[in-house]
Amino acid sequence: MKRNYFLLAAMSALLFTLFFSCESPQQTQEARETYETARVQTGANIPDWAQNVVWYQIFPERFHNADPSNDPVAERVGDPHGWDLGAPEGWEVTPWTGDWYQRADWEQRVGPEFYDFVYSRRYGGDLQGVIDKLDYLQDLGVTAIYFNPVFDAVSLHKYDASHYHHIDRHLGPDPEGDREIMQQEDPNDPDTWQWTAADKLFLDLLDHARERDIRIIIDGVWNHTGRDFWAFRHIREHGEASPYSDWYKIARFDDSLDDGFEYDGWWGYMGLPEFAEDGEDIHPGVKQHIFDATRRWMAPDGDVSRGVDGWRLDVVEELGKDFWRDWHSLVYELNPEALTVAEIWDDAARDFIGDDLFGVVMNYRWAYATHAFFIHRTLTASAFGERLLGLLDDFPHEVNASMQNLMDGHDTERLASMIVNSEYAYKEMSKIRDIDNTYDVRAPNADERQVQRLISLFQYTWTGAPMVFYGTEAGLWGADDPDDRKPMLWPDLEYDDEVNHPYSRTRPRDTVAFDHDLHAWYTELGSLRANHPALRTGEVTLAASDDDAGVLAFVRHREDDLVVVLINRGEEPHTLSFSPHVSLHTPPRFTDHFTGESHMVENGMLRVEIPAVSGMILYPDQQ
Repeated sequence: MKRNYFLLAAMSALLFTLFFSCESPQQTQEARETYETARVQTGANIPDWAQNVVWYQIFPERFHNADPSNDPVAERVGDPHGWDLGAPEGWEVTPWTGDWYQRADWEQRVGPEFYDFVYSRRYGGDLQGVIDKLDYLQDLGVTAIYFNPVFDAVSLHKYDASHYHHIDRHLGPDPEGDREIMQQEDPNDPDTWQWTAADKLFLDLLDHARERDIRIIIDGVWNHTGRDFWAFRHIREHGEASPYSDWYKIARFDDSLDDGFEYDGWWGYMGLPEFAEDGEDIHPGVKQHIFDATRRWMAPDGDVSRGVDGWRLDVVEELGKDFWRDWHSLVYELNPEALTVAEIWDDAARDFIGDDLFGVVMNYRWAYATHAFFIHRTLTASAFGERLLGLLDDFPHEVNASMQNLMDGHDTERLASMIVNSEYAYKEMSKIRDIDNTYDVRAPNADERQVQRLISLFQYTWTGAPMVFYGTEAGLWGADDPDDRKPMLWPDLEYDDEVNHPYSRTRPRDTVAFDHDLHAWYTELGSLRANHPALRTGEVTLAASDDDAGVLAFVRHREDDLVVVLINRGEEPHTLSFSPHVSLHTPPRFTDHFTGESHMVENGMLRVEIPAVSGMILYPDQQ
């Protein structure tokens, strides 16, 4: 979910600098050593599999609708502001292949603005849709999936859980039957919990993924719930007499208020009531329930071999470290091979990664730097290289190799639209709504797609595990939330052209279709990474850079595997002479992966002409 910690981060950095500047050199060094020692991270909690994966992020409601019989119904659709259930009059499931900006009749009746009611849309993506497309992911080279929330919830994004211990009823084959099962349980007593049809299908999905050697992690949201969460509903029904009345941040009970009580919503958003905290911990009742749900999905019926491979955790910085340490103790006890991924956007990543805390983070720091060099063009090649090495200095190699290196996701613009709108920096704010409505919603042109290819080549070859947001490899474009959450493009479907604009501005008519060439490119990158251990777990060495030309060269090396990567972000071809910096005997000749062209080494130097806005992958011939 989105958040903005830049101001807090800047203040922290300033205080850190002032503290050290007031000390003697010896005291400063001692303070730095104490600071470093406090961050205990040896990489011991990083499983080997996490260093070798290609991630694929799936937003379940928008990936594939394989079972229209389980589509969402109006009674289970939250209003646009996440307050209560109930879709607008005339609501119906939105056609998968329609023009994204075409407003249905029910949308036009209830409001004048596109963004007023687009959040009430549902397209019907489900778990069977994911199962049916696992071969597609395997062919793409995907070896790990990160699911946005799959727990029972009323919103399209499902960060507003109704239940932690059940998969969303409309992601499974029998929504009504699942509802009846839920009503038979005591949600706070795991002994009464049953497996719904959606739960069982999710476990089947895990089995099908394991058959293809695909790992799966799921989204955990332990800071807040939706208003439909079973405990919050009980408080709304029974007031202060509810045994869960102290589970949430409730300021006071007052019958004159709409709900009968006043409570805190996440960042003031009342559709997401926040759990009560106890110092650096969370309310003990909430904590126990979260732990019970964690066991359920990591070790179904006590069998860890049937559970998820880890978690991505939302709003990590908004819960105390005592809670996170206890929760991680449980996770690593259940499955020492589990991976936990923290959603952290800035340098606070250094504070939450540790042997007793998170394994890695969603690597937004890497994304900021990559965007600044390739798209916003505010970093030179040498400064980009220095920034990258600085990020690697923060953690052991095992951690760096497992970082989720993403460019786009559910909280950002699509990568293609970042490139179209290159004048804007990589930010969390809603550009489509907050920048005077000047954001360009058109499809990328051929030159912009070439930039995307170059960025993805870098993403697959730099240290870390690349993560692709669903559809980026198929050609999806779009502004930030909600436009980044369009339905997935599939080659067997015919889509309407995109001709409308959210603010009724003039725009070109854009063809919407699965991009076979782009998909083939990502598939080749997946194969490249799979075939070269150096690209997965090898060390990295910067070999050369040219700021005027926008050129960067680096080497990935591991034992007898060596790969040289050349990046030319400039608009002109550039000839680069550099040493491959190989500790062993330098091979006499290198071969280009894409063209098969040979390049000779003379006097220890490799001389290569790199085409404009292109990358090259070179292997020594002895390989």
